[in-house]
Amino acid sequence: MRVVIAGAGLAGLSCAKYLTDLGHTPIVLERRDVLGGLVAAWKDSDGDWYETGLHAFFGAYPNMLQLFKELGIEDRLQWKEHTLIFNQPDKPGTLSRFDVPDIPAPFNIITSILRNNDMLTWEQKIRFAIGLLPAIVRGQKYVEEMDKYNFSDWLKRRGVGERVASDVFMAASKALTFINPDEVSSTILLTALNRFLQERYGSKIAFLDGSPTERLCQPIVDYITERGGQVRLNAPLKEILLNPDGTVKGFLLRGLNEEQDQEMTADFYVSAMSVDPLKVMLPEPWKQMEFFQQLEGLEGVPVINLHLWFDQKLTDIDHLLFSRSPLLSVYADMSNTCREYANPSRSMLELVLAPAKDWISKSDEEIVRATMAELEKLFPDHFKGDNPAKLLKSHVVKTPRSVYKATPGRQQYRPPQKTPVANFFLSGSYTMQRYLGSMEGAVLSGKLTAQAISDSLRGDKGAIAPSVANSSNLQTLTRPPATNAATA
Repeated sequence: MRVVIAGAGLAGLSCAKYLTDLGHTPIVLERRDVLGGLVAAWKDSDGDWYETGLHAFFGAYPNMLQLFKELGIEDRLQWKEHTLIFNQPDKPGTLSRFDVPDIPAPFNIITSILRNNDMLTWEQKIRFAIGLLPAIVRGQKYVEEMDKYNFSDWLKRRGVGERVASDVFMAASKALTFINPDEVSSTILLTALNRFLQERYGSKIAFLDGSPTERLCQPIVDYITERGGQVRLNAPLKEILLNPDGTVKGFLLRGLNEEQDQEMTADFYVSAMSVDPLKVMLPEPWKQMEFFQQLEGLEGVPVINLHLWFDQKLTDIDHLLFSRSPLLSVYADMSNTCREYANPSRSMLELVLAPAKDWISKSDEEIVRATMAELEKLFPDHFKGDNPAKLLKSHVVKTPRSVYKATPGRQQYRPPQKTPVANFFLSGSYTMQRYLGSMEGAVLSGKLTAQAISDSLRGDKGAIAPSVANSSNLQTLTRPPATNAATA
């Protein structure tokens, strides 16, 4: 079967990959001249990479890790020491670590918390542990029910002090969702906590050894094209054309460089666009359908990613760091963490500014200036004295609408991959799947979309269509891979 997919982000590419495994012919259309969507990256005139976001991979990303394994590129993940590292704003230049011992979960995470005396008192640790019990004992059902509360309110209801939210979960919330604990749905953070508590290496972090466009997206494209599929850049979707019965007749592509518009036809169609452009592209008859009207309950969150090159080393830490800054979320010295970006004598910091709603309209100069003021607090010894660090160049990448904004109540608006339109499906981390809006969520959504198309064919043609049951690459659809993060 021929399937046309609009969007070459991780959701669209993974959907196409798994469709090829099921014997179908996907054609992926990307409006821009670069792969990756929300993980896109570019080279500047100096040959340096800059990315849409600071992309860290967790051990609790089973579908992403399985994808790396199936592509044969597991060695491109550079696993870091199993620890979480936080700045201490009240002690500029100092760090607080949660070192996770190599013992079974959840005792490894519990031990790391008990050993850390920099950020939480014993009373706060005990209160937090008691507060988490319902999520641990009652599982995901309880976690889903907590979507009606923001995380700060949930902590208060569980008798956990406000300092836990400000000291630990302010940083975690901004890192995972780009918004603060008093905005984010409890379901999101509790889901992440459950994964970290249940999986031995769930909180272990890896970085790619180069840009995600080249080191992750391109291998997926190669996999697809080697099996008869296509991936086309500079192919913007102009309109979704309909048959009289409301099903999709074709995707109309906007002609570039004075070329004619082109109609693409297939057996099935997939939107792997983010939710905001999808809402714009919906045909008028579909906008009257309750299924698509529910999408109005979802919108993307603004994100700003910065790259700052300095004339000297600011840190030798090879890891992700949680800034605990009111302006910044997480950062890393990519000259330490990423093989392709390595530089023994100079730092290249990649930083996420969050929440970004008050900054997205400001100039790059204003954003860099404000970020530098924060860095002077994080690295007080490097911007003073006789040889202060000098900023050599910078890149600011703004994404006005990134992953869906995970505020309370959003779960009910997240759609399944199968729509009421018989030959039209959705893929994207905003669709309903067990993970939040993330790289893992995008890959899993692509798998689920391929599954839904296969199921649709089985419903129409009985046993003729392939299915998950007889596709070895799809057998791990929702299970972690046999090889865990520590040995990847």
